[in-house]
Amino acid sequence: MPVIYEPKGRANEYSPYACNLYLGCTHGCKYCYAPHALQRTAENYFYSPSPRKNVLKILEKDLQKKAYDLQILLSFIGDVYCETTDNNQTTRNALILLNSYHTPVAVLSKGGNRMLKDIDVFQSFGKRICVGSTLTFFDDEKSLAWEPGAASPDERIQTLKVLHESGIRTFASFEPVIEPSESLRLIEKTLQDDSVDHYKIGKLNNYRGLDKGIDWQEFLKNVLALLRPAKKQIYIKECLRALAPDVPLFESETDSKRYIART
Repeated sequence: MPVIYEPKGRANEYSPYACNLYLGCTHGCKYCYAPHALQRTAENYFYSPSPRKNVLKILEKDLQKKAYDLQILLSFIGDVYCETTDNNQTTRNALILLNSYHTPVAVLSKGGNRMLKDIDVFQSFGKRICVGSTLTFFDDEKSLAWEPGAASPDERIQTLKVLHESGIRTFASFEPVIEPSESLRLIEKTLQDDSVDHYKIGKLNNYRGLDKGIDWQEFLKNVLALLRPAKKQIYIKECLRALAPDVPLFESETDSKRYIART
């Protein structure tokens, strides 16, 4: 079985290809879909994972079979910079391997400073990589309640700033948006710090009905009012566009492949 695959549905908006190196996570996010997707209980998913069996060998076989000119995301299931049994060494080795095949890559993590140990590898990709973080809450207590094992909001933003200042293209994923006011404060903070190049904006999807009480059209208007004057790269996800049909968008803001890493 290959480990590089083409995501389906909403996941394909984030990346044309993906690879999951670990099938567990220590972040314990309340909204995480992975336990359900893997048919596991929370107890059997939220733990310190080991790398998938022979994942690097299989990854190299995949890369030998096909040249990838569009990005491979690490990852949709499991966070490659959570607390792993191998201290994220498989992540580093996978990145080195992907770079040796001149493959474009995106990394999405809530691991904060753990990402910085591989900054030298990120830099070796040049323009073929973008590194990002999911940003959900500005308030530390709320973040801890919803994402107890993940890095704090400030640590994630500071990590993005270090990466950005090191010449690495950065992105922020605003999905889920649980409290719009928190997401807007995070956007303001990242603009103030100039830590993010590309913003991916979504919504909260089907979590205990919380999304039903949010004015998504107003949220999107507020997002654009912040990001457009800053001339940032923006992608508005389909799920948010569907609930804010009266908000006019530029073509560049609805093209999911416009700002991805590529050869």
